[in-house]
Amino acid sequence: MKVGVNVAVNSDTGDIGAIAKKAEDLGFQSLWIAEHPIIPVHTTSKYGGTPDGSIPPSMSDMADPFICLAIASATTSKIMLGTSICLIPEHNPLVQAKQIAALDFHSGGRFIFGIGTGWLREETEIMGGDFDHRWTQAREAVEAMKELWTKDEGEYHGRFYDFPPVRVFPKPVQKPHPPIFLGGAAKNVFKRVVSYGDGWMPVRATPESVKAGRASLDELADAAGRDPKSIQILVYGASSRDEIKQMEDAGADMATVRLPSTAPGDAISGLEKLAEEMLV
Repeated sequence: MKVGVNVAVNSDTGDIGAIAKKAEDLGFQSLWIAEHPIIPVHTTSKYGGTPDGSIPPSMSDMADPFICLAIASATTSKIMLGTSICLIPEHNPLVQAKQIAALDFHSGGRFIFGIGTGWLREETEIMGGDFDHRWTQAREAVEAMKELWTKDEGEYHGRFYDFPPVRVFPKPVQKPHPPIFLGGAAKNVFKRVVSYGDGWMPVRATPESVKAGRASLDELADAAGRDPKSIQILVYGASSRDEIKQMEDAGADMATVRLPSTAPGDAISGLEKLAEEMLV
């Protein structure tokens, strides 16, 4: 199975170009970077990754994934480059379509667009998103970007985004556009994937949840007239070779492992250790 690496890029990570090149040389198939553009100082939202719901300070120090992936594309030639995830309601789709097309174009067709809508209401709202309707906003953003990626003159008219015919170049190398993976485990995630995505990217997945997800995606794809094989599953944050094999047996196509936040200079040795432990 294809195995990628998630890198927590912060102020101390070091040269992301060198890290990406090392990941490629070690045999990782993809490089993934997450985002939180801002973290509000005052919030009532609870984070699901800590016992008391507090937001880890590290979340306030996350590099912009598109800048990091652009740097990584310049030092590599094969490794795929993905967002894990991009908080799509917090971006303008006209600007983002241009960024993604340029990244895919200049990397030679290596971008994977992992998207989600987030859990931090205050962040979403400060950034201009509608938290209560964020998945509707996300769908419109994806639809608008597809118009811009696939047509010389694209236009879109929706509830959240409305623009007349415009020209946006370059176009992505991957046709019709870079693959779009939806994160999360919301009740409608499989319908959304089949409707406007190319893959599902669950967090904290189990072999059982992956197997059930694969069955649901296949059933919905058949009903929609899509080839089920056109929809992939990427498991985020596998912790061992055995887990990767279990996920593959359950129906996953790709997995990622996490390189935690590191002290300056430690990322390369951390990658080497991950490769030894996780790659066959």
